[in-house]
Amino acid sequence: MTIGQLRVLYLRVMRESIFERAAQEYDRWYELNPYAYLSEIEAIRPHLKRGLSIEVGVGTGRFALPLGIDFGLDPSVSMLKIAKERGIKVIKGCVEKLPFKDNIFDNLLLVVTICFLEDPNPALKEANRVLKKGGRIILGFVDKKSFLGKLYLAKKEKSRFYRHAKFYSSKEIIDLLKEYGFKIELITQTLFKTIKEIHEVEPVKEGFGEGGFVVISAIKEKY
Repeated sequence: MTIGQLRVLYLRVMRESIFERAAQEYDRWYELNPYAYLSEIEAIRPHLKRGLSIEVGVGTGRFALPLGIDFGLDPSVSMLKIAKERGIKVIKGCVEKLPFKDNIFDNLLLVVTICFLEDPNPALKEANRVLKKGGRIILGFVDKKSFLGKLYLAKKEKSRFYRHAKFYSSKEIIDLLKEYGFKIELITQTLFKTIKEIHEVEPVKEGFGEGGFVVISAIKEKY
């Protein structure tokens, strides 16, 4: 095993153990910040189309449930237990090696999951494999070029969850998706204030460059 492979393994274990130990704390964030949470849901909603859907990195099911997503996959048993209690059909597994056959999903959602991967390439390759031709990958993330991304980066080392995260710009996500044969379909953005300043559901706008939370969906065209 190379040094690079050892680092990927180490960070994967760290990622899983953090969320395993702190499932309740993670879930409580949505209770404490309801309008930011609802704004993110509304930014994701227009990207989903009819068909069989899965959220990879489903966590406690906070997004899968209101968005009507069929299945949720996560490496954390503690997270999956809460998601299951919310009525999500859960599967234990990791994004780098999805336990599904080829070409079966119409929608595959990842909300900030990509930020916790040392190498996003295996995840995007797997997403392409399990999506039907014409299926959609949907990525929600904090844009590192936005005011919110810069704020998170400044406080990264003090955060229990984001200490091991890697933030991306919208341009970097777009380039990654294109590299794996995806055609960009829709980009939306929300969260135009700091989390503490949000006291109502934020608007959703197309494009990126203003909002802290960006959602990009892209269609599988080949492979």
